[in-house]
Amino acid sequence: MARMIATTGMKHWFADGVFRSILRNASYLGSGKLGGALLGLIALACTGRGMTPALFGTLVLIHSYANGAGALVKFQTWQFIVRYGAPAWQQGDGSRLRDIIGFAFSLDLLSGLLGMMGAMLLLPHVAPWLGIDRADIRLALAYCTLIPTMTAATPTGILRVLDRFDLIALQQLVTPLLRAAGGLVAYFGNLGFPGFVVTWYVADLAGDLCLWIMTGREMQRQSLAGALRFGLIEPARRLPGAWDFVWTTNIAHSVWSAWGPVSNLIVGGLLGPTAAGLFKVAATFFDSASKPADLMARSFYPEIMRLDPVSRRPWKLGVRTAMISGLVGLAAFLFVVVGGQPLITLVFGQRYLDAFGLLQLMALSLVVTMASFPLESLLYMVSRQRAALVAEALAAGCYAILLFALIPHYGISGAGFAYVAGICLKALFMLLPTLASYRQRERFSALSTGATSA
Repeated sequence: MARMIATTGMKHWFADGVFRSILRNASYLGSGKLGGALLGLIALACTGRGMTPALFGTLVLIHSYANGAGALVKFQTWQFIVRYGAPAWQQGDGSRLRDIIGFAFSLDLLSGLLGMMGAMLLLPHVAPWLGIDRADIRLALAYCTLIPTMTAATPTGILRVLDRFDLIALQQLVTPLLRAAGGLVAYFGNLGFPGFVVTWYVADLAGDLCLWIMTGREMQRQSLAGALRFGLIEPARRLPGAWDFVWTTNIAHSVWSAWGPVSNLIVGGLLGPTAAGLFKVAATFFDSASKPADLMARSFYPEIMRLDPVSRRPWKLGVRTAMISGLVGLAAFLFVVVGGQPLITLVFGQRYLDAFGLLQLMALSLVVTMASFPLESLLYMVSRQRAALVAEALAAGCYAILLFALIPHYGISGAGFAYVAGICLKALFMLLPTLASYRQRERFSALSTGATSA
């Protein structure tokens, strides 16, 4: 009887068209991410085997520095485009959608250029603390020129509104494919450290440019050509609440998106480049295992922005997707525990086996990471982005404090303990305002024009 009830319940879930759309779009993104993850492992294997752990760690630090600087200045323009653009596109309001795209494009351009200049000016002063040798500063400065393309989130927002998740999935293969191919060339050609730096640079740049090209072609096909125009003041006047949304989400995600890169920098600064390389290996496997949550979130967010927050429907969708994602997280945790050690040995070699203990610690938070992904989107749905900001900032602050407190006493294992605690605190700080919003949902009007009632 219990099995019959469970089966009937699951059939009811899949009868929901929005739920099916979330899973379909997540599968599109998942196909790209899975292929990208496999190619990424090939690239990391070539890099790790082609250099000493210290040089590998230096490359990780250079990449993390540019990536972290980009994350700190990056506006989450894709969320802004989806939040305001999805209802406009649904209504056929092309003029409003052009304002939204132009505003987001301008933010990406300005923040990317400012981030690049700031990172290049600061690098010579912080390089000694980060463990980047003076001889490698020029390569690190050159790598910083990627920041403007790293920070651009407008293309992914446009493709999500236009429901072209298939193009996003295809683009996700470009960077890891080129990095893997270049890594093989650098490894077998004995090109050394400079060869691997150039490989990573070209792969990142090509992947970003490919996304822009795909987006431009799709915009032309949808009669949105010319929307990528510079403009901040006038479009913002026609978009009430735009500045509040972009600044709040920028600060929240700048803090949290810098989690990985800044962790590498802190570990490298306290324990040296070799430890940073080990932390990167463990974090890479953890990120690969937790990708399903990220994919579900990216497909979940656009769908619920079309729904009425007063109804129970988006909240039910959040519970259903969280349950499925949590089960996947449990399976991923078991896989990491059983297969992590031989996989690290196979890919990177015995020199990096110390990363397995760290990976086991980090894997403890997989279920929490994957089951809690809908919380942030639900808060954005009811315009409680400031609550999300507070949650992200508190969790990131606690994580940073724990890193500095635990690493001196427990070494690289301390970084693992801090990581798990940070993930759990983020989920808790997000859950509390989400529950409060659900209880008070009757006071929310349909925040997005064109929202669908349950």
